Amino acid sequence: MGLEFEGQEHTFGAIEKASNRLANRLVANGLTVGDRVGGYLPNCPALVETHLAALKLGAVYTPINALYRAREVEHIVADSDPRIVVTTNELSAHLPSRVDRLVVDEAGAALGQESAERPVCPAQGESPAALVYTSGTTGAPKGAVLTHNNLAVNAMTLHTCWAMTPSDRALHLLPLGHLNGLANGLHTWLTTGFRMRLLKRFQKETILDDLLDFQPTFFFGVPAVYQRLMEAPPETARQIGQSTRLFVSGSAPLSADSFERFQEMYGHSILERYGMTETLGNISNPYMGERRAGTVGKPLPGVSIRLSEGDHGEILVKGPNVFAGYWRNEEATRAAFTDEGCFRTGDLAVRSSDGYYTLQGRRDDLILCGGYNIYPAEIERLLREQPGVQDAVVVGTPDPVRGETPVAFILPHDGSNVEARALEKTCRAALASYKVPRAFHAVDEIPRNALGKVQRSQLRGLAKESWASE
Repeated sequence: MGLEFEGQEHTFGAIEKASNRLANRLVANGLTVGDRVGGYLPNCPALVETHLAALKLGAVYTPINALYRAREVEHIVADSDPRIVVTTNELSAHLPSRVDRLVVDEAGAALGQESAERPVCPAQGESPAALVYTSGTTGAPKGAVLTHNNLAVNAMTLHTCWAMTPSDRALHLLPLGHLNGLANGLHTWLTTGFRMRLLKRFQKETILDDLLDFQPTFFFGVPAVYQRLMEAPPETARQIGQSTRLFVSGSAPLSADSFERFQEMYGHSILERYGMTETLGNISNPYMGERRAGTVGKPLPGVSIRLSEGDHGEILVKGPNVFAGYWRNEEATRAAFTDEGCFRTGDLAVRSSDGYYTLQGRRDDLILCGGYNIYPAEIERLLREQPGVQDAVVVGTPDPVRGETPVAFILPHDGSNVEARALEKTCRAALASYKVPRAFHAVDEIPRNALGKVQRSQLRGLAKESWASE
C-alpha cells in the first residue's frame, strides 16, 4: 500500500517521515502557525509531503497550479503572502524574486538531516488548513479559506458514500493544484489507505496503457478525460471496465450522450458529482442506486441544498463542507452568503420530483434576450445530440435590440462537416425562436482550464469580434 510514482514506491511510513522532516525544516526557516506555505509543484511525492507538512504545523497550504506562469503566479503570491513556497528548480524561475522558496526534487523533499519526529500540531478543527484559489472563470481568482473540518468531513463523506476500502487501487491523474484532485483524490487515499498510482499529468497517448497496466478499481476523471477514453478500441474498453468498479466525473458537466456512450463501451455508468472550491462536495449520484444521465444526483449526507426559486434557480448550500470565507476579502464573503447563512454558488439547477439535480450553467452565463431568460445548457445539450457534433458551447453576445442573443461554438468530430444551416433548422424545430443561436461557429477546440471548465469569457470575446465584423 502507498504511493507509486514513475516506477518508484513510496510507503505511507516513508511519506510520514519525509513530511515530518520537511515540516521541521520549515520551522527552522521561521514558519509559524497560520503562515501560508505555497506548493508550486506538479503532481509528485514532493507535493504530497509539502501539503502534509503544512497541515502538521498548523500552517495554511496554498496550492499553485504548476501550469501557471509568472503573471498568474504573481496574483496568488501577492494575495496570499506566503511565508515560503516549496517548488522545483524549473518552476522556481516563474516566482517573483521577492518570494522565499525551498527548492526540492519531485521525487521527494530528500531532507536527511532534519528530525523525522512528527511535530505537535496546534491547529483546531476550525483552523484554516488550505487557501485554495478559484478557477477565475468569471474574474480574478479569489482565495477560499478551507478549514481542517471542511477537508476531513469531505474526505470521510466520500470515503463512506463511494464504499472505498484499503483494497482499492486508484489511478490519479487530476492536478493536485486544484481542489478536485487534492481534496477528493488525495484525501480519500489518506483516509482509506488504498494503493495509488500518481501520474504527473494526463497524457492521451499513454492513458490506456496506464489503465491496462495498473488495473485500478476506481478512477477520478473530468469530462474531457472521458472523451479521450471513448476513443479506445472496443476490446480495450471492455478489458479496462472489467477491473474497475467505479468511474467518477466532476469539475465540469458530463453530457448525457457521453454518459450513455461510456456505459455502452466500458459497461459502467459514470458517477457524476458536483462540488466547488468553496464547498468541496455538495451533490452526488449514488454508488448504490440509479446514476441518472445528465444529472449530478442528490445532496451528500450533512449537506443542505435548496434552490432560490423552489424547484429551480441558484443552488444555495449550507453544511460543514462550506468554507470559512474569502481570504482578506470581507466584502466578497458577505456577498457570498444569504441572510440565512447559505452560500450562493452562482450555479443554476433544476430539481426533479424525486430529488435529482440537473445543472443549468452559471448564473453569470444566463443570457437575457428581449426579457426572456436563456439557459445555455439547454441549447448545448440539443446541439451535442446532433450528428458530427463532439461538443458545443453557447454564449451571449450584445444585441442592440434584444440586449443579448445566443451564439454557438461547435467542435465537430474528427472529419465531420457540420453545416450551420442544418443546426439552425434543428434548433428552430425544437426550441423557442428566441433561443435559436444567431450564428454557429466551427472551432478546432473549446478553450478550457486544467480541470476542463469552459473558458466562456474567451468565447464571448470571439462572439463580439464576429458581431463587429458583420
